[in-house]
Amino acid sequence: MFLLSLAAALLIQTSTPASLDAQLRRIIASSGAEVAVAYRTLDGKTELFIDGDKPFHAASTMKVAIMIELFRQARDRKLSLDDTLPIRNEFRSIVDGSPYQLSEGDDSDTLVYAAVGKSMTLRQLCDLMITVSSNFAANLLIERLGVENIRRTVSALGADGMQVLRGVEDQKAFDKGMNNTTTARGLLVLLDRIAHGTAVDASADAAMIEILKRQKFSDAIPAGLPTGIGVAHKTGNITRIHHDAAVVFAARPYVLVLLVRGIEDQKKSGAVMADLSRAVYEATAR
Repeated sequence: MFLLSLAAALLIQTSTPASLDAQLRRIIASSGAEVAVAYRTLDGKTELFIDGDKPFHAASTMKVAIMIELFRQARDRKLSLDDTLPIRNEFRSIVDGSPYQLSEGDDSDTLVYAAVGKSMTLRQLCDLMITVSSNFAANLLIERLGVENIRRTVSALGADGMQVLRGVEDQKAFDKGMNNTTTARGLLVLLDRIAHGTAVDASADAAMIEILKRQKFSDAIPAGLPTGIGVAHKTGNITRIHHDAAVVFAARPYVLVLLVRGIEDQKKSGAVMADLSRAVYEATAR
């Protein structure tokens, strides 16, 4: 069994296109940024990693893990996606339990803030967390699901490179370096699982793909693809951090994760990721 596994691993390694690796490294070098790449075709025959196990601040890519745990608990009948949740803007720091609030001006969403004092369904919160990357929705869902449950599920799926410690904008935790982190490989594992219907189950994973396809931010991986190529993806960005992680439904579908650190202007980091995405697509299409 070990020899068969080793042979399979070597087959994947030898099928990695060396010319693509060199091309991606040239784009990365010219960008002046730290960039991690994880790429795998869904048929499992080709994969490529560049600094695939280097940790980065996860930014909003960790919301993929939250979504998986939400659907897992729904499958296990611990909750229903149509359950409602009171909307209140008060959370507790993981450092000392002190309260903090989120700022609408620092978020990419207004709908959850407009619902303070009312209720929204878990389904609605999940959709906003992914499609417009609502931090408010993410924090509410983490509180409802339990961060320890999210971590256990991520680990069970084999994506230990993703470490979810807390909700968003916990300044005391940030100041102490207690941040959510991810590797390109960790994100690839989660998206590869979703694409194959093994993150939760076939029905839940198909629903998650549809949510990811409704992502509103398309300046990175989708920007490097021809019009009409389906992309199910999640972005993430904070100061000098810009990520995108996607399932690309090309003729030969694949997962691509790009993590970028060190570029201030997100138009520039987006352009770098679009160039990398284009190179991967063209190599896969050959």
